[in-house]
Amino acid sequence: MQPYLFPYLGYFQLIQAVDRFVVYDDVAFIKQGWINRNRMLINGAASFFTVPVKDASSYRLICDTFIDDDRQHARWPEKLLKSFDTAYRRAPEFANVFPLLESVFAGKPARIAELAVASLKAVARFLEIKTTFVESSSIYANAHLKSDERVLAICAAEQATEYVNLPGGRSLYAAERFEARGIALAFLEPRPIEYRQFDSAFVPWLSIVDVLMFNPIEAVRGYLDAFDRK
Repeated sequence: MQPYLFPYLGYFQLIQAVDRFVVYDDVAFIKQGWINRNRMLINGAASFFTVPVKDASSYRLICDTFIDDDRQHARWPEKLLKSFDTAYRRAPEFANVFPLLESVFAGKPARIAELAVASLKAVARFLEIKTTFVESSSIYANAHLKSDERVLAICAAEQATEYVNLPGGRSLYAAERFEARGIALAFLEPRPIEYRQFDSAFVPWLSIVDVLMFNPIEAVRGYLDAFDRK
């Protein structure tokens, strides 16, 4: 999976469901995607929060895309934390979750991949997920391969017997291609989850930050198993 910034709950369901989670950080950056932005709850509606990046382009790899910290954007961490503070200060778990956000943004990495991966690892630690993270740029040296050929090469390198993805991968991968290499192909489909968000109508599929702000950690750990595997 590409490294997303504080992604939705289903992403973390996938992380917990596998032994090793490969972060695809040496593939093309996707503009208007989830790599440098996600959604929080503001006044009862979904609203984007975004980390500025320099010269965003699909011709540049995620791991080569820099965070924009020039004079205009120099205070982006403080502004982003202020947005979270304003949006969630009255949430029941704010006191436990806001320090997690502060720790991620305090690192001030140069590249967006580093920040996104930091957000994944911080939440995983918070939820006591033991899965090992592997960044594709650091180990496999097979970025020249495309689509399922690269996934199969990574599975072979890891001596994997099963490859698990989210539903979006159904259009990309064919089970028979994996079976021919002795690898099972499975998809994890998150079930709809609803919880109280202040006194507003529920807004689904927001960032994991929203889930953490409104639910005690024991409840969130329970949500990690709320999926079907097909």
